[in-house]
Amino acid sequence: MHKILIIEDEKNLARFVELELKHEGYETEVQNNGRAGLEAALSDDWDAILLDLMLPELNGIEVCRRIRQVKNTPIIMMTARDSVIDRVSGLDHGADDYIVKPFAIEELLARLRALLRRIDIEGEQNITKQTTVTYRDITVEKENRVVRRGDEVIELTKREYELLLALMENVNVVLARDVLLNKVWGYETEVETNVVDVYIRYLRNKIDVPNEESYIQTVRGTGYVMRS
Repeated sequence: MHKILIIEDEKNLARFVELELKHEGYETEVQNNGRAGLEAALSDDWDAILLDLMLPELNGIEVCRRIRQVKNTPIIMMTARDSVIDRVSGLDHGADDYIVKPFAIEELLARLRALLRRIDIEGEQNITKQTTVTYRDITVEKENRVVRRGDEVIELTKREYELLLALMENVNVVLARDVLLNKVWGYETEVETNVVDVYIRYLRNKIDVPNEESYIQTVRGTGYVMRS
């Protein structure tokens, strides 16, 4: 039986979702504010978390961020806010999926089944296969999407992770900004190449050791490289 944590401050909606999940055979728990939801998320093992964005005490983005610091529990974010920036922010902070209120319960159940099925398949694959990429003392576990410096897990957003992986898979190759943009954001993106500089700065802040040389070297007028 899958265990699902519901973090939702609209009590009528939370109760409705809880009853529907129980009817489908899930074990559930409901928390109605962000701080209590975060405590429940971290104190027990869940197969998935349904997380509202607008919560009292701690908002859903902050709850998601703190969960991702220590756990990879699948998260579906539920919110009435449908702007692109809200969806991107939720996904970049670690959510696996996003559903907009009001939603049909059938859609939520279908998304939950699909997410659990994907996680189960990935778990089975990871038992027998784990591809790693290493540069100095940084290791990336590709199937788990986990980054470690020594024994320390470094929490990265999706873009930061993909940018780091692109550089680590091309050690000693200078990657121009437009090449990195295409690798990480895709050929059809409309963002400017200077967004690469911004994310390199984010990445350095997370992986570099104070007072030591940066893992990522800047090649003026061209791009970036990791040198062996």
